[in-house]
Amino acid sequence: MMLQNSRHAALAFAALLMVFEWAQCAAFGQRPSDFRTPPAPATPHLNGPKVYGVRPSHPFLYRIPCTGNRPIRFSAKNLPSSLKLDRHTGIISGKAPENPSEYLVTLRASNALGKDSRPIKIVVGDTIGLTPQMGWNDWYSYTRHITDGVVRGAAAKMVSSGMADYGYQYVDIDDCWARQPTSDDPDLKGPTRDAQGNILPNARFPDMRALTAYIHSLGLKTGIYSSPGPLTCAGFEGSYQHEDADAHQFAEWGFDLLKYDWCSYGRLAKGKTIADLEAPYIKMGGILKGLDRDVVLNMCQYGMGDVWKWGRQVGGNSWRTTGDLGAVRGDRLPGFYQVGFANAVLSDDAGPGGWNDPDYILIGTVGDRPTSLTHEEQYSYMSMWSLMAAPLLFSGEMSKLDEFTLNVLCNSEVIDIDQDSLGKQGVIVRKTEDEFILEKRLDDGSVAVGYFNLTTAPRSISADWKELGLTGTQRVRDVWRQRDLGSFSENFSTQVPNHGVILVRFIAAGADH
Repeated sequence: MMLQNSRHAALAFAALLMVFEWAQCAAFGQRPSDFRTPPAPATPHLNGPKVYGVRPSHPFLYRIPCTGNRPIRFSAKNLPSSLKLDRHTGIISGKAPENPSEYLVTLRASNALGKDSRPIKIVVGDTIGLTPQMGWNDWYSYTRHITDGVVRGAAAKMVSSGMADYGYQYVDIDDCWARQPTSDDPDLKGPTRDAQGNILPNARFPDMRALTAYIHSLGLKTGIYSSPGPLTCAGFEGSYQHEDADAHQFAEWGFDLLKYDWCSYGRLAKGKTIADLEAPYIKMGGILKGLDRDVVLNMCQYGMGDVWKWGRQVGGNSWRTTGDLGAVRGDRLPGFYQVGFANAVLSDDAGPGGWNDPDYILIGTVGDRPTSLTHEEQYSYMSMWSLMAAPLLFSGEMSKLDEFTLNVLCNSEVIDIDQDSLGKQGVIVRKTEDEFILEKRLDDGSVAVGYFNLTTAPRSISADWKELGLTGTQRVRDVWRQRDLGSFSENFSTQVPNHGVILVRFIAAGADH
């Protein structure tokens, strides 16, 4: 895998990189010409969300995402006095101001070749999760084999691969970190709680505080997993009747996110009324809100009871809208399309602080198996999730990241669509057996549109301004290739590869973008 500074190398290294890309892609059936995302420039380019929510007086940690040749020097104008910026690492830390307010900060980065600036609004208030989470979750690659070493390695790779430079920040531990009451494995068995009722990690996680401290030292955040039932999905200790103790333990360890998975709670619920479905999340959501640190609540209950209609009210910052994507088998189309189609109709119920979650991004190597998705399908996957303002959580093996997977995951303009501060989920413009068009309004007045070809042959797809809600002359930008296609009026037509996507941004003529 190429190192971060290699990806940003000068043109003198182009020939060497091309040879390396050929070698890296051979096992995946990809060619260097398949790569859509152009290399990041050697000059600094600041990325990441333009809005960030934090509760008053709570710990603050933010690693400024920035590509470009290192070393880079960072600065920030109008940063609240309770926060400090490490000029060398770009890590902002400290405590949020005591009083609710909005702080308009200008981030700046410079190296020997140039400089860049980018605004970010720090919103001190009651709402966190103002943009969808971005990061990595171990579940689909490691399941019950997750360890402290794997998590540390994933965090280090998030930085060295350059993913952190595009805004990926969460390193999330899923199921199987606690102890399993019925296990014969010496690493997993043993008392599940101490004499005071505190939950105990298994032997593969010897020191949770040290683990979170390491991840935080990189400027990243970390998540943990539990269930409102007595057992997790994999049969490990859950939080039933220990909700308050566990939430405080997770916060004391230093975790920044909790994935709370329905699982065995189904045996305790009296029924499947909305009240039954809400109850465990109301309890945990209330506890998390009262902690002395921000802990994002990722509700995982598979869309039961139309959770998107009430997830925000019970304290959720994101909620799964369907079953596990990894268990969905494709027929005419790969399984992610089915999940995406189901999630796409829920656009009215997502926005800043609460997001529809269609599950993780399963590309690259997942559980030692290279993805069976074509390169066009992978770009379609990432495009659809970004247009839907979905959490961007990769669940492949970080230790086996290849350049093509990074090319899909790390496109600054695609990620900007997902992280747009307006917080609109894309709406369906057209859905037929052959075509799917999603449209997302953005905070600067531009409009992102994905033209998806659902057939097995290349196809010309067209949409006129009336259908897209546009007027006048529009400048059209190919978002994946990061290049302008020209100005158009009345309609835009494009040739789309089989199972592929053309993702464009419409910018009104004369707009200052």
